[in-house]
Amino acid sequence: MRWQPPQIDPLPDFGAAELTVVPVSGNAPEDVVVDAHGRIWTGVDDGRIVRISPAGDTTVVGRTTGRPLGLAVAADGRLLICTSPGGLFAMAPDTGAVQPLVEQVDGRPLRFCSNVTEMPDGTIYFTESTSAFSYAHFKCAVLEARPRGGLFRRDPDGAVHTVLPELYFANGVTPTADGSALVIAETLSRRLIKYWLTGPRAGTVTTLRANLPGHPDNLSTGADGRIWVAMVSPVNAAAEWLAPRAPLLRKLLWRLPDRLQPQIKPEVWAVAFDPDTGEPVAGLRTEHPSFGMVTGLVEADGRLWLGAIGAPAVAWVELAALDG
Repeated sequence: MRWQPPQIDPLPDFGAAELTVVPVSGNAPEDVVVDAHGRIWTGVDDGRIVRISPAGDTTVVGRTTGRPLGLAVAADGRLLICTSPGGLFAMAPDTGAVQPLVEQVDGRPLRFCSNVTEMPDGTIYFTESTSAFSYAHFKCAVLEARPRGGLFRRDPDGAVHTVLPELYFANGVTPTADGSALVIAETLSRRLIKYWLTGPRAGTVTTLRANLPGHPDNLSTGADGRIWVAMVSPVNAAAEWLAPRAPLLRKLLWRLPDRLQPQIKPEVWAVAFDPDTGEPVAGLRTEHPSFGMVTGLVEADGRLWLGAIGAPAVAWVELAALDG
């Protein structure tokens, strides 16, 4: 469909920081999370789930069907895993045994389960980027420019509900530190929104930050409550130019070889925002010869760990080097 992209508001230049790259046994580890023991978890594109010790040693623990995307650590220690195609799964961290939690929503299969978080009462919120395509064809979802994404809730009794439909490529989701709201990234519309869980605004949506100069991916909440955003890429001028024009042009573009389609620039880009004002408070933006396209991030033991779809590795930087 014809679609008018939002304007572009610049962000501060937080500059570079020293990056330590940690190879993993697989390609494109999309998200990174930390468990109660300080271990980092990620998933690679062939379905393997990898545990990384604080020292950087890697161990393959389990395997999923579908491509692992967003992750979360549940209160009982299990790893919550979004896959595309597939749905939402839980994996035992000791045995690697995988259990399906949600494979359908609204009577249809989950095509692009993207990110997940668990609340203290056991309620699980998860996003789906698009109901029309799987991860293998994520560029088509972007070119199509239709709001086919959504936010969903799984209650402790297993019931699943649609919370927010018609989102533009819903992606990362993380709670605010006080649990009053969820912050959600809409990758295509380049904004962060808050879905309020408590108080007089419960059940409503407000904008935390709009008109981002790049595409937000997965999110995490820092120890001080700031919202970390993985910025997978800057705005692509060709894709933005095509969006408001005849859809036939994008249909033709989709039929071309991948190398002729708009490409993601492999940067290392992450920004932290104040959870109340939406103001940027920390971050980094640089390039690295063996790491880029940041899609996930988490604070752990004084470091910011990064996952990426542009490398067979994760990476980390010292948090102290990132304050604005």
